[in-house]
Amino acid sequence: MNTSPSMSELQRLQAGTHHDPFHFLGWHQEGITWVFRAFMPSAEKIEIDQQPLQRLEGSDCFSFIPEASSELGKAAPYIHPKLRYLDKKTGQWLETVTPYTFEPQLGEIDLHLLGEGNHRQAWKVLGAHLKEINGVQGCLFAVWAPGVQRVSIVGNFNDWDGRRYPMRSRGETGIWELFVPDLPAGEGYKYEILTRFGSLIRKADPYAQQMFLRPETLACIPAPSQYVWQDQTWMQQREQFDWQHQPLSIYELHAGSWKRHADNRFYSWRELADTLIPYVNNLGYTHIELLPISEHPLDQSWGYQVSGYYAPTARLGSPDELRYFVDCCHQNNIGILLDWVPAHFPKDDFALARFTGEALYEHADPRKGEHQDWGTLIFDYGRNEVRNFLIANALYWMEEFHLDGLRVDAVASMLYLDYSRPAGQWIPNQYGGRENLEAVAFLRELNLVVHAQFPGVLTIAEESTTWPAVSRPIELGGLGFSMKWNMGWMNDSLSYIALDPLYRKYHQNKLTFSQMYAWTENFVLPLSHDEVVHMKRSMLGKMPGDYWQRFANLRLFYAWQYAHPGKKLLFMGGEFGQWLEWNEAVELDWGLLNFPAHQVLGKLISDLNSVYRNNPALHQFDHDPQGFRWIDCDDAERSLLSLVRYGKDRQHPLVIALNFTPVPRSFYRLGVPPAYAYQEILNTDSEYYGGSNCGNAGKLIVQNHPHMSFEHSIELTLPPLAAVFLQAIPEAEVPASSAASPALSKKPIRETD
Repeated sequence: MNTSPSMSELQRLQAGTHHDPFHFLGWHQEGITWVFRAFMPSAEKIEIDQQPLQRLEGSDCFSFIPEASSELGKAAPYIHPKLRYLDKKTGQWLETVTPYTFEPQLGEIDLHLLGEGNHRQAWKVLGAHLKEINGVQGCLFAVWAPGVQRVSIVGNFNDWDGRRYPMRSRGETGIWELFVPDLPAGEGYKYEILTRFGSLIRKADPYAQQMFLRPETLACIPAPSQYVWQDQTWMQQREQFDWQHQPLSIYELHAGSWKRHADNRFYSWRELADTLIPYVNNLGYTHIELLPISEHPLDQSWGYQVSGYYAPTARLGSPDELRYFVDCCHQNNIGILLDWVPAHFPKDDFALARFTGEALYEHADPRKGEHQDWGTLIFDYGRNEVRNFLIANALYWMEEFHLDGLRVDAVASMLYLDYSRPAGQWIPNQYGGRENLEAVAFLRELNLVVHAQFPGVLTIAEESTTWPAVSRPIELGGLGFSMKWNMGWMNDSLSYIALDPLYRKYHQNKLTFSQMYAWTENFVLPLSHDEVVHMKRSMLGKMPGDYWQRFANLRLFYAWQYAHPGKKLLFMGGEFGQWLEWNEAVELDWGLLNFPAHQVLGKLISDLNSVYRNNPALHQFDHDPQGFRWIDCDDAERSLLSLVRYGKDRQHPLVIALNFTPVPRSFYRLGVPPAYAYQEILNTDSEYYGGSNCGNAGKLIVQNHPHMSFEHSIELTLPPLAAVFLQAIPEAEVPASSAASPALSKKPIRETD
C-alpha cells in the first residue's frame, strides 16, 4: 500500500506553496490504516512513543504508521501525539505537538457574521488568542486574507520559516486559522503570505491586541487580561448620562508628551494616573480626550498613522496598564474619549497596505483609495469585512477599555469623493454626485451600533464642511453623531482675537456670525492640537500686544469660549500659556509655572470650569436656542459684546459682558432680565488672574430703566480686555429686610461714552 503523499504534494509542501496542509499532514486514514505525517524542517529525527518516524525521501516530511491493534492506532484520529525530535541547530532532543491534528476552531456562525460584516466582537475571533484545546495549551491564530495561495505564522519560534506553520484555509470566507501548541504570551509573530502572484510578504496581524515597541513591527501574543475593574458606579451612571444638558469640558491630551522623564522616556499609564488625574481634577475638566493611542510606527504622526488598530501603543505600557489608567479616571469622575482614525491608514509595507499583495483594506482604485495630500490610503467602506474591522474596533475600545466615546478624525475627508482632489481625479457616485455613499452608510451604522450597545457613550465628528445633520438622528436623515466640532467658531474667533484691538471693530461679525448656525448641530467648541502646530503659534503666541496684553487677551478669549453655547475643548499647554508650539518629541514647558502670569492662568481655567459646571445656565441649553440671547452684539465701534445664558430655571440667568479693547468702560449700562440684583462671580481682569483688578464689587442693583430691548438694566464697569460673568439674584431670594424694590429705583442714568 502506498502511504506517502503524491510527489506533487511533497514538492509543494517543501516549496511552501501548498494551499491546504491539513490535506496530508496530521492523521489520515488510508484503507484500514492510519497514517501520521509531520513536516518539520528543523528536525533531524522524530519519534512518537520512542518509535521513529520515517523521513520521506528528498523532503522534510516524516511519516508514521501505528500498529492497528495498538492503543495509538485505535485512537489515532482523536489524539495529539507529543513529538520528540532532534533539533538540527542545537543537537538537542526537544518536544512539540504538531498543529495539524486539531479540528477547525472557528464556528460557522462566526464565519458567516464576519462575511456579512456583522460580527460585533470580531477581535475575539480573529487575531491571536491563548487557549486550551483538548488539554493542549497553545495559541489560536486567525486572519482574513482572501485570494492568496498560502498564509503562515512565522516568528523566532520557527526560525521565520513560512513552510513550518502554514494555516488552514476556511474556503470562500478568506479566513485562515491555525492552533499552534506550546506558544506562550509574549512571543512575537507575523503572517507570511504567498500572494496569488507568487510573491512572499510579511504582515503584522490587523487584529493584534499587543505589539512590540517601535521600531519593531511585530505583533505580540497577548496574555489574557487579569485586570479587575473598579468603576462600576461610573459605568452605571454613564448609561443615564444626559450629555446634552450637562457640562462637558474636555482636556485634549497627547499622552506621550504631556510629561516626560528627565531622560525623555515616556510616562507609563500608571505614572500618568498618579500625576495627570489630580492635575485634570484641579483644572475642573469633566473629560480627557486622548490623541490616538493605537499602535503607530512614527512618533511624528501623533498617532494618526495607525498600524495596529487593536493594539494600544507599547510606548506607554501594557493593555492592562491602560485599563488601570481609565479605571482611575472613572473613579475620579473623569471620562475618557479617544481620537479614532477610520478615515485613512499609512502605506507601511508591514501593516494594512496591500495586505494580500493587492488592495484589500483600501479601495483598489486610487481615485477612491488614496489621499494624495497625506500619502495615506482610504478604507474600502463598501466591503463587508473592512466595515466590520472598523466598527468592531470602535466597540473594542469601549468594551475592553471602558472608554466613554470617540472623536472621529477627518470625517469630511470620508464624506466627499472629491475631497482635496482636482477635477478628473475622483469618481462620482452612482447618482453622479460627490458624496461618498459607502462612507455615509458606514458612519451611520457606526453610530447606530455604538449608541445601541453603549448608552451614554459619545461620538464626536471632526467635520469642517456644511454637510447637514452630522449630529442629528439617523431616522431624521442625519449621520447619528452625538456632537460635531464647531470649526467655524474656532476659525472666526481665533482670527478675531489675533487682531490688534484697534482693528477689531471692523470684524465684529467674526464673533457674532456663529449664531447664524449655532443650533443646526450639537457643537463642541474646539481649541485643539491642530491650532498650535505647523507655524500657527501657540494660543498665547497668537495674542497681540505686549506681555500683559497677551495674557489679558488670552484670558478674555477663554472666557468667550465658556460664554458661547457649546461644549468646551482645550489642548494641553493652553491652560498655562505655553509660548512655544506643541512638539510631540518633548514634554510641555512646565518650567513656565515658575512665573506668576502662567501660574494664575491655570487658576482662571479652573474657575471657568467651576462656573460652567455649577451654573445650569451655562450648560443646560448648549444646543438649544432657548438658552441664549444677545443683549448687544452691535457695539462694534467699542468692540463690546454682551449676552444672556439661561437654564431650565429661567430665574437664574447669567449675564456676560466682554470688552475686546484695552479701554475700561465705566458706568456702562446693560439691559438685563428682571431680578433683584446681579453679582459678579468671575472677572478675567481680577488680580487673582494677573489682571488690573478693575471690576464690580458688591451687588449691581437692577433698575427699572428699559435698555437694549430689556425692561430693566444695570450699570457696571467693564474692565479692559476682559470678560465679566454676572449671576442674577432673584427677588424671591432676597431677605425681606433688603427687598426695597430696587428694581424701581429712579437713580439717574449715566450713559457711557
